Amino acid sequence: MVQINWTFQAKEDLKSISDYISRDSVHYAKLHVNKIRTRTKILKSHFKIGKIVTEIGDQNIRELIQGNYRIIYKIVSENQIDILTIHHSARDLSGRSI
Repeated sequence: MVQINWTFQAKEDLKSISDYISRDSVHYAKLHVNKIRTRTKILKSHFKIGKIVTEIGDQNIRELIQGNYRIIYKIVSENQIDILTIHHSARDLSGRSI
């Protein structure tokens, strides 16, 4: 089974998402964060399920979609996945370093 590692950036992204949504509703902020975390659990058994991030073009940099968010991850090995960032799909990814 694959180990999922959340990078510092990905953890900060989740916190920012939670902080932003909680301005209107703490309940929905927790719900969104839980949905994102739950979505990544599929990677434990199907780490190649995500599509390749077109802006990067690397076979090992892939993404899952959860609602309006792109969960961008890297296949480090057959035993490890790094969640790199959680990115809102309406924002431009090209200017962001991953």
